[in-house]
Amino acid sequence: MKALIVLLSTGAALLAQTPPPAKSAAPAAKSAAPATKTAAAPVSNPLLHPENLKAKAPDDFKVKFTTTHGDFVVQVHRNWSPLGADRFYNLVKNRYFTNVSFFRFVPGFIVQFGMAPDPKIGAVWENATVKDDPMLPTVHNTKGTLVFATSGPNTRTTQLFVNLNDNTRSLDSQHFSPFGEVIEGYDIASTVYSGYGESPQQGKITAEGKAYLDKNFPRMDSIKSAVIMPADGAAAPAAMKSTAPMKSTAAAKSTAAPAVKK
Repeated sequence: MKALIVLLSTGAALLAQTPPPAKSAAPAAKSAAPATKTAAAPVSNPLLHPENLKAKAPDDFKVKFTTTHGDFVVQVHRNWSPLGADRFYNLVKNRYFTNVSFFRFVPGFIVQFGMAPDPKIGAVWENATVKDDPMLPTVHNTKGTLVFATSGPNTRTTQLFVNLNDNTRSLDSQHFSPFGEVIEGYDIASTVYSGYGESPQQGKITAEGKAYLDKNFPRMDSIKSAVIMPADGAAAPAAMKSTAPMKSTAAAKSTAAPAVKK
């Protein structure tokens, strides 16, 4: 689906002109109509324009996830997967992950998240894909690594998973390239609510967003915020204005390969 572009417009102000003074003794009358003010143009949500979010990520940076279950921190290494790191950086920077749920949990394998809580946001990112990064011989799908889900070659968008085990054998050969790792709070990331397993339907999440999950899976954990942490020794940045697993139309039930994005 092509990204939705919102066109903004402003009305031109029309100024009432005062007529020249009358030649009579009476003073000139003032115009009754005051000058109109131009209305402020509404601000468009940057997440509605994936084509504009192309910032290059730092070589290394940390992201703190605050969730309904607790907090964890991810360290991103851009050299592991440059395109993946850049996509993640832009999503975090623009607050994409606010209210995003951990919708899929396969014990001993992966926990998956990244589907937009707002269907309008999800729709514009559905086809905003990034190409695959080559697998480095020194980087593997080990326990605690953070990886993009896919539905085949060159289909990464917004869905992610954390490896809950050493999945090198099953996922490396499918070219799931990690771009980061959980360095703090792995016990939180690995124990979000798991009781719904793979029951949530990705098609329903796409169509209805978080409303579907809240109604049918009320105990599911979600992300309150995900923010880029300041570099060691640096001052905290000002608040930003903007929140095999594979994507597919049907979540796979086998634990031998990650679920596809829908």
